[in-house]
Amino acid sequence: MSNDSLVKMANQIAHYFDSEPDRTLAVQGVRQHLQSFWTPAMRRQLSEWIEAHAGEGLDSKVREALS
Repeated sequence: MSNDSLVKMANQIAHYFDSEPDRTLAVQGVRQHLQSFWTPAMRRQLSEWIEAHAGEGLDSKVREALS
């Protein structure tokens, strides 16, 4: 899958949790979704992209969820 697609999908997941007033719960929601529905290869590819691009353009909830 392309990096652009992974970033777009990850941001969509994070934005779903924007309405959660408790940031910790929002990050946990993102983390749970990525663990439940993304393959290890997808998570690894996104993590590698974050390292290479300093996470630019990626919602901070996703970066926290993967850390």
